[in-house]
Amino acid sequence: MKIARVETFAVPPRWLFCRVETDDGVVGWGEPVVEGRAATVRTAVHELAELLVGKDPMRIEDHWQVMTKGSFYRGGPVLSSAVAGLDQALWDIAGKTLGVPVHVLLGGPVRERVRAYSWVGGDEPGEIADAVQAQVEAGFTAVKMNASGRMNRIATTRDIDAVVQRAATAREILGPDRDFAMDFHGRFNVANSRRVLPYLAPLNPLFVEEPLLPEYTHRLRDVVDASPIPVATGERLYSRTDALPALQAGIAVLQPDLSHAGGISEVRRMAALAETFDVLVAPHCPLGPLSLAASLQIAFSVPNFLIQEQSIGIHYNTGAEVLDYVVDREVFRFDEGHLNRPTRPGLGIEVDEKVVRAADGKTPDWRGPVWRHPDGSFAEW
Repeated sequence: MKIARVETFAVPPRWLFCRVETDDGVVGWGEPVVEGRAATVRTAVHELAELLVGKDPMRIEDHWQVMTKGSFYRGGPVLSSAVAGLDQALWDIAGKTLGVPVHVLLGGPVRERVRAYSWVGGDEPGEIADAVQAQVEAGFTAVKMNASGRMNRIATTRDIDAVVQRAATAREILGPDRDFAMDFHGRFNVANSRRVLPYLAPLNPLFVEEPLLPEYTHRLRDVVDASPIPVATGERLYSRTDALPALQAGIAVLQPDLSHAGGISEVRRMAALAETFDVLVAPHCPLGPLSLAASLQIAFSVPNFLIQEQSIGIHYNTGAEVLDYVVDREVFRFDEGHLNRPTRPGLGIEVDEKVVRAADGKTPDWRGPVWRHPDGSFAEW
C-alpha cells in the first residue's frame, strides 16, 4: 500500500480539510488549518505531500519525523498545522486498514465518555445570561466564555468589574454543580492578570485560559504564583519544546490543538510530558469535525484528560456547521454534556465527500479583527 495523492479543500466557515488516498483506495482525512492563514497552510500541505506520495502510509512516525525535521527551518504554526492535518489523515488510514479506532492504536480506551464544554461568547457581557442558560438546558455541565473584549494595558475599575460580572452571572445560573472557564485570549498582561484573578477566585472558575500571549511564557510563573485559580494555556504552543516552559511555570491545564500542534502524534507526546508535571490536558478545538474527531482519539486514550472543547453551534460558524460535513451525526451527539466513545475505525467519522467537494473555495479566507486602543495604538489579542 502506497500513498497515491493528497488533496485539500477550503470550506466554510474557515476550515481546511486534507484528503490522503492510497493506491488501494483507503482514504484518510485531516484538518490542517491556521485560522486566518488557511491558504498559506494549504500551500504547506502540498509541499509536504511531496514527501509522502509513493510512500507507505503506515510509517506514521517516520513520516512525522521527516515532515517536521527534514528541513533547516522548523516549527511555527503554519508548518505544525500542515503536519497536523496530514498526521491525522495517516492515523485515519492506519485505523481503517486495521479495522480499529485510532485510540485503540494509542493503547486503548481509558474511559467510556468524555466531558465537553460549550462556548458562550463573552465579548458582550449582556449576552452571557441567556447563552449560559441555553447550554444548561441543552444538558452541558460546563461552559467557557471570553473574560473580556479588548483590554486596557492597565485595567480600569470598570474593566475589572465587567470581567467579574461576567463570571458572577455565569456562576449564578450554573449553580455549584456545574463549571465555567474564562478565556483571557492573551488580552491581559502580568499586571492585569494579577489584579483580576483574586476577584474571580470566590466564583471558582474551572480554569482561566491564556492570561498571557505565548511570547511572554517566561512571565507565566508570575501569574501562576499569584493565581488562586488553575491556569491553562497551550493553543498557541505547537510542540513539546514549546510546552515545556509553560509546564515548568506551573500551569494546571495544557491545551494543545490537534490541528496546530503536529497532530495526534505530537499531542500524544505532549500529554505524556504534561503527565510528568501532574498537569491535565484539555484539547483546544474551536474548529471542524476532523479536528474534533482527532481530539477525541486523544481524549479517550490519555489518562490525564480533563475536558474537551468543541465548536458545534458557536458564533464563529457562519455559512456552515461542524455537522454539515459528516454523514452520521450520531458520533457527535451529546449525552448529558458528554461524548460517548467512538467505535468506528480510524478517526471514527465518515466525511461527506460530496458536500466537501462542493464547498471547496466557497468562502473567503477568514481574517481576525485588528483592534486599537482609544489612543489609536494597536491592541494585541
